[in-house]
Amino acid sequence: MNDAHELLKIGDFARVAGTNLRTLRYYEELGLLEPASRSQGGFRYYRRTQLNRLNMIRDLQSLGLNLDRIRELMATREVVDDREKFLTRVRQALHEQDRLLSERVRALEEQRAGIAKALAKLHDCESCRHAPQSDNNFCEPCTTTGLPLPETISALF
Repeated sequence: MNDAHELLKIGDFARVAGTNLRTLRYYEELGLLEPASRSQGGFRYYRRTQLNRLNMIRDLQSLGLNLDRIRELMATREVVDDREKFLTRVRQALHEQDRLLSERVRALEEQRAGIAKALAKLHDCESCRHAPQSDNNFCEPCTTTGLPLPETISALF
């Protein structure tokens, strides 16, 4: 049997996916992830390729989307009978994910800029005789320059 079509019992799928049965059942309840088939006894079986769908759900969650919005974005399979509409929905979902990733990258770049500013200020602190303590408001504002500390230094001092 081709590995892509190999069916895994729910427990094996959960193990490979690094999740638990409860999460898989919850995602099924929400309509996010459907088992490929069920046995006569009701056991859920998944294809290995469904890991891709599960990983996209995780990725979208990490970008701040709630599960209802993720379900809306991933509802592309509902329009399979109209190929043009199907491809449009897939394209929209990918553009939405790209937009969210771009926002995340911008936020991370801003955080990195803040850290660079803090590191530059920390260089100034090396020659200062003051130590951050409660009696000097933890060097806020800077006793040398009188300016507020960069936020990331202030948080640590």
